[in-house]
Amino acid sequence: MKKRIKPASAVILFAMTMILLGSCKDKNFTKPTALSVTDTVEKEVPKKPLSKEFKEYWYSGNAEITSYSLEQARYGELREGKAVLIYVTEPFLKEKQVKAEQSDPSNIPVLKLNSTKKYLTGIYPYSIMSSSFYPVYDNQHAIKVTFSAQEWCGQVFAQLNNREKYNVKSFSYFEREGDKDITLEKEVLENELWNKIRIDPSSLPLGDFKLIPSLEYIRMSHTVLKPYEAQASLTLDNGINTYKIHYPELKRTLEIHFTSTFPYTIEGWSDSFKSGFGDKAKTMVSKATKIKTLKTPYWRQNGNKHLSLRDTLGL
Repeated sequence: MKKRIKPASAVILFAMTMILLGSCKDKNFTKPTALSVTDTVEKEVPKKPLSKEFKEYWYSGNAEITSYSLEQARYGELREGKAVLIYVTEPFLKEKQVKAEQSDPSNIPVLKLNSTKKYLTGIYPYSIMSSSFYPVYDNQHAIKVTFSAQEWCGQVFAQLNNREKYNVKSFSYFEREGDKDITLEKEVLENELWNKIRIDPSSLPLGDFKLIPSLEYIRMSHTVLKPYEAQASLTLDNGINTYKIHYPELKRTLEIHFTSTFPYTIEGWSDSFKSGFGDKAKTMVSKATKIKTLKTPYWRQNGNKHLSLRDTLGL
């Protein structure tokens, strides 16, 4: 029997305070402290303390690599492929918004997620990668999010930087998308929620709120990049949490399944959306199922002798 998980009491108190002070119209929305919508509030949110188990797990000198079998909807058909989520902590430069090469007190420690997907569409392959850089202190939005896709028709790339607003640069070989440089008001990013789950799932945003879909979904569906109304819930069933996000306007529903106890590993996900061309487009469900997780310093394992590790991951 599934039961709904209520946010932590501190999060509820914060949400109630924001409602009273800001005359928020939606009284069902629980807004996590890390996902404030203005720079002023973001800077004032204190850092959340890191637990001993968090430090031992994420600062052990290893990355966490998890492989998944993938069923990806594309052009109205399901494609078989593989997905990999690579989580690792690293220092980040606040202004340049790149990995820091030198130790400095001003560096921002982030939990980085590199997400990859590979699958075939007939004769030609798709290779997709998204990266999100989220502060481990869970006290502000992701500092940067990037996305790229390569296939035989061409390649596309987008980068979002968290500054006074979100600055987004996007490049595409499609005429109607072309090269763009836009700004967006700060709202919750779908990309950053995958990092937030691993840090503190109890403060995930619930209820009705505005959400910016993943850069992958925006580009692959050729949808306008902007915040959309979203509805989110969190449920528990046999030790597995399901974080469900529904976009009414997009007719899309994303479900992320993860363990209910630390380190909150991602067990799989499903993504329901329209796939296909014009009137023939139909709702399809992409799914990913966990194969194997390794904790290992992959950046040092680049010799031919390390190829067997891919077999371990089922890749």
